[in-house]
Amino acid sequence: MTDPYLAIRVVMMPRDTNPLGSIFGGVILSHIDSAGAIGARHEIAKAGGPLPFLVTVAINRVEFKQPVLVGDVVSFRTHLVKVGRTSITMNVAVDAERGVEILQVTEAELVYVGIDEHDRTPKSLLLDTK
Repeated sequence: MTDPYLAIRVVMMPRDTNPLGSIFGGVILSHIDSAGAIGARHEIAKAGGPLPFLVTVAINRVEFKQPVLVGDVVSFRTHLVKVGRTSITMNVAVDAERGVEILQVTEAELVYVGIDEHDRTPKSLLLDTK
């Protein structure tokens, strides 16, 4: 298993709240998707591959464990689950700093596919092929 990679850290703001006063799940999902893609690019570059254009093809699992609140400093840490010829699966763990506490609030698993920037067809994530 790879070491966690801090892909994004965000302070949650009032504009992102739902009527109950917590942060919309969709806002968290958007950050998860971005963090997963950033983490995937990091893993591919670390392995010596070229930086790919990635698209999200699946969110296999999302688990909201606790609400995220305005003022929370939220960290999105990624780690590699598996890499295939054209796809890469990432886990994203989401923690909220709330005062002196650090709470695991969400976790997700996402799959990205490398695509050719010109014709948008799947592209190998490996070094040796297009």
